[in-house]
Amino acid sequence: MKDKKIIVGVTGGIAAYKASELVRILVKAGAVTHVAMTANAAEFVSPLTFEALSGNRVILEMFDPGTQPMAHITWGQESDLIIIAPATANFIAKISHGIADDFLSTMLLASTAKILVCPSMNSEMYMNPVTQENIKRIVERGYTVLEPGEGALACGSEGLGRLPEPEEIAEQARIILAPKDLSGLRVLVTAGPTIEPIDPVRYVSNRSSGKMGFSIARQALMRGASVTLVSGPTALPPPTGVKFHGVKTAVEMRETVLGCVGDADVVVKAAAVSDYRPRQSSAQKIKKGADVMSLDLVKNPDILAELGEKREGERYILVGFAAESEEVLANATKKLRDKNLDMVVVNDVTSEDAGFESDTNLVKIIHRDGSREDLPIMSKDEVANQILDRIKLLRGTEK
Repeated sequence: MKDKKIIVGVTGGIAAYKASELVRILVKAGAVTHVAMTANAAEFVSPLTFEALSGNRVILEMFDPGTQPMAHITWGQESDLIIIAPATANFIAKISHGIADDFLSTMLLASTAKILVCPSMNSEMYMNPVTQENIKRIVERGYTVLEPGEGALACGSEGLGRLPEPEEIAEQARIILAPKDLSGLRVLVTAGPTIEPIDPVRYVSNRSSGKMGFSIARQALMRGASVTLVSGPTALPPPTGVKFHGVKTAVEMRETVLGCVGDADVVVKAAAVSDYRPRQSSAQKIKKGADVMSLDLVKNPDILAELGEKREGERYILVGFAAESEEVLANATKKLRDKNLDMVVVNDVTSEDAGFESDTNLVKIIHRDGSREDLPIMSKDEVANQILDRIKLLRGTEK
């Protein structure tokens, strides 16, 4: 979102205080952020709060002496995105019917920017047929509406109507603003570890956090692709908008992946699948006994190799990952050949800032023709986009 011009429109709901955190997130992401408020919103949060966070003057009144005469037109026509958060039932009704009786509603009517509306209100107000009809109307006009969350509301009741968390709103803004250069592409991504049970409390696994695969899924979605994410257990929330399948074991991952691959144009196999599993899993916890205990392991299915074999009948771009600790390039090149990949993304897991739990990665990309690219250390989101850029080139070559 760096250098994007974003307006946050704050209306008079109790969740107005959350808009301050949203502004902070947008500013931190590099967006040029301005705030416009309704008079009712100023009863909940002072305009001074938003001025301090955004570094820009807040507009509250249409005829404020400090407001440029045509600001209600220029703001909306010179911005990339307008976010209404929170959006009250009253304000949604106004924009649904084209009422322009203050600065914010007038600016929206004159705007050429993309618009994200984040409803927040009592659950009965939200579910009221009038509100639902108003929401349907603005969606038909091209507005994006982020459905509210469910839980305890300020009025004391429980239900649908909570303003989504600021980071979730910011994530939706990123999706709206991202270039849609992968539109129409169906991408299947695997992520995370698998866990192979020894007994009800113990298992064999690895240190994969899932961050790299989740980044690829999220960035592909932002760029317009239809994304299916199959992941082993992680601490990460599934990216909003992806079709998510949570699995545990390698066998479960294989069944799920093979069930989804028929619809895929691209498969990115970023999961760290356990190579072996216990031959037998005890139904009860194994008690401490002898000083030495042997664990009999059997090989798990090689999902990536199976996907490489299936390509002979079903054409899709296949990308693998190789996390290595020695002979990095030789092992990755062998994996590329043996598993019939279009490219393999390899990293040395012993390097600093490039391991499983890190937010950064230092990778090399080896292509089918043997050529190699050494990327500098960067965030996993940036690595994801580098991989997607090369997939886009491959896709263009195929066509």
